[in-house]
Amino acid sequence: MPSQQKKIIFCMAGVLSFACALGVVTALGTPLWIKATILCKTGALLVNASGQELDKFMGEMQYGLFHGEGVRQCGLGARPFRFSFFPDLLKAIPVSIHVNVILFSAILIVLTMVGTAFFMYNAFGKPFETLHGPLGLYLLSFISVALWLPATRHQAQGSCGCLVMILFASEVKIHHLSEKIANYKEGTYVYKTQSEKYTTSFWVVFFCFFVHFLNGLLIRLAGFQFPFAKSKDAETTNVAADLMY
Repeated sequence: MPSQQKKIIFCMAGVLSFACALGVVTALGTPLWIKATILCKTGALLVNASGQELDKFMGEMQYGLFHGEGVRQCGLGARPFRFSFFPDLLKAIPVSIHVNVILFSAILIVLTMVGTAFFMYNAFGKPFETLHGPLGLYLLSFISVALWLPATRHQAQGSCGCLVMILFASEVKIHHLSEKIANYKEGTYVYKTQSEKYTTSFWVVFFCFFVHFLNGLLIRLAGFQFPFAKSKDAETTNVAADLMY
């Protein structure tokens, strides 16, 4: 492929990586990862509520990795509340999982920014094959995709994104994060999660997960082999060398 086209491809990949880095930074600080509907089970059972009557006992909340807000309802009107994971909910949530989600998100941002720099260096500089070249770009993207499946720099970024999504989903679904938040310091009433959906910030990370795979394809489109892939000529040479010995 002509050198000019390679520059364009690496620039495109660099811009995509930079956009992902900005997106993850924004997602990390916004309370838009989960939106949940919660039911005041205690109040609904006391009055044997059903159908539209349940609306009086239905509240909602939305939250991110650091803070959130919501409304509790238990038949006596809405009660708005705000919360912060640090330090308010440290005794109620699976702290190790939550901290790892934040940690891998931060690693994802760093790797994506490094990947952006390497893409631009490959476009306009004279990269070293082992670190700054295409092999290094594969490695970064893979780590960033799986820390959302680990082997090369471009692939490293994808790994991070994968782990972020898996850990956060397990915290929400397996450890019932929304219920723990809703029931925090609620001695009288018991709340149950009625519905949960992932919102903007989570899908930003999900989008970045696929962008790193796309960047890998762009590198391949630029005419570089995937890591550890041997060309037919190289295989033929190796076979010939083996026969000589």
